Amino acid sequence: MGLFQFIRENALFLAAGALLAFCSSFGQTFLISAFSGVIREEYGLSHGAWGGIYTIGTFASAVVMVWAGVLTDYFRARVLGAVILALLAAACLAMALAPGVWALTLTIFALRFAGQGMTTHIAVVAMARWFVASRGKALSIASLGVAAGEALLPLTVVSLLDEVPWHMIWVGFAVFIVVMIPVLTRLLRLERTPQSVANESQAVGMSGVHWTRKMALRHWLFWMMVPAILAPSAWSTAFFFQQVHLAETKGWTHVQLVSLFPLYTAMSVSAMLLSGWVLDKVGTARLIPFHQLPMAMGFVIIGTTDSLGMAALGMLVMALGQGANSTLPNAFWAEFYGTRNLGGIKALATAVMVLGSAIGPGFTGYLIDQGINFEDQMVGIAIYFVAVSVLMFFGVRAARQLLPLAS
Repeated sequence: MGLFQFIRENALFLAAGALLAFCSSFGQTFLISAFSGVIREEYGLSHGAWGGIYTIGTFASAVVMVWAGVLTDYFRARVLGAVILALLAAACLAMALAPGVWALTLTIFALRFAGQGMTTHIAVVAMARWFVASRGKALSIASLGVAAGEALLPLTVVSLLDEVPWHMIWVGFAVFIVVMIPVLTRLLRLERTPQSVANESQAVGMSGVHWTRKMALRHWLFWMMVPAILAPSAWSTAFFFQQVHLAETKGWTHVQLVSLFPLYTAMSVSAMLLSGWVLDKVGTARLIPFHQLPMAMGFVIIGTTDSLGMAALGMLVMALGQGANSTLPNAFWAEFYGTRNLGGIKALATAVMVLGSAIGPGFTGYLIDQGINFEDQMVGIAIYFVAVSVLMFFGVRAARQLLPLAS
C-alpha cells in the first residue's frame, strides 16, 4: 500500500495519534525550557536549583508511569486520552498560577507525567497496536505532531515573551488543550477496546511468545536496552533544557539559537519518515543499533564550535538520529515482545525514558554550577552515545535470532 493511500484509509486514527503527540509538547522539555530564564528569575533559582526541581518532578512522573502506563492495555485511547489531556490542561493552568517553589515542583511533575509521559505513551502504544505491517509509517506519521510542536512552539514562545506575560501564555496553552479534547474523542469514535485489537492481531515476540512485563524484566535484552533508552531522553532533553545557558556561553542571543530549531525539526521529520518507511521494509533489528550515532556526531560539532553556521550543521546531524529515535525504539518493543501486553511493557520503557529526561537537566545543571559549561560537557555525552550503540549492536544481534521470522 502506498503512503498516500495508507494515510487516506487511516486518516482518523493517524490524525488522533498526531494530535496526542502534538499536545505532548506542552509537557516536553523543548517547550518548558523556553521559559527557563523567566522562571529562574521569578523564583530566584540557580541553574542547579532549577535543574533539581525539574529532575525531582520528572523522576516522580517516571515512577508513576510504571503503573499508569498499563492503563493503555485496558482503556480506549479516546477515553484515557481525554482524561490525560484534561490533567495536562490543569497542569498548564497550574504553571501560570504556581505561588512558590513547592507548587512549581508539583506542576513540573504534572506537566511531565501528563505531557511527555502519558500523552506520548498513549499515542505510541495506539499506533503500534493498531498497525502491524505498516507500523513504521504509522509511528512516523503520528510523530509529526511532536515535530510540529518542536518547530512552532519554542520560537513562538520566545517571540511572545517580550510582549505577553509568561503566565498568560500558559493559560493559552490550557485553553487550547481543552478545545482539543472533543476533537480527539470525535476522531476516535470508531475505536475498539485494546483487548479486542490485541486478541485479533496476535502479534508475538521473541521465541513466538506473548511477553509479559515480568518476563521482559527478567530477560537480558531489556536491561541491555536501558542505557540506550536513557541516552536520547537524557541528553537531548539536557540540550534543550540548557538552551538559554548554551546561547549565553556561545555568545549567541537566545532567539538566534531558537531560530535553528525549525531546521532541526525539518531534518528530524525527514529522518523520521524515512526510518518509518525503511523499518517496514527491513525490520527494526537491522536499524536500531546505529540510530544514535548521528546524535554523537551532532553533539561533538555543537560542543566544539562558536559558529552559528556550524551549530546549524550539528543540529541537522543530531536531528537524523532524533528522527529515527521517534520510530525505531517504539517499533522495537512490539517486534521483540509482541503486542498483547504492549502497554505494560512499553510503560517500563517510557518510565526509563522519562527517568532519563530527569537525569539530564539535573546532572548538567549541577556541572554548570560547578563551573563546567554545557558546551564542555557535550563531547563526553557523545562518547556515551557511541558506547550505548555498541551495547545495542551486540544485544540486538543476539536477540534477533529469537524472532519468529529471524533473518
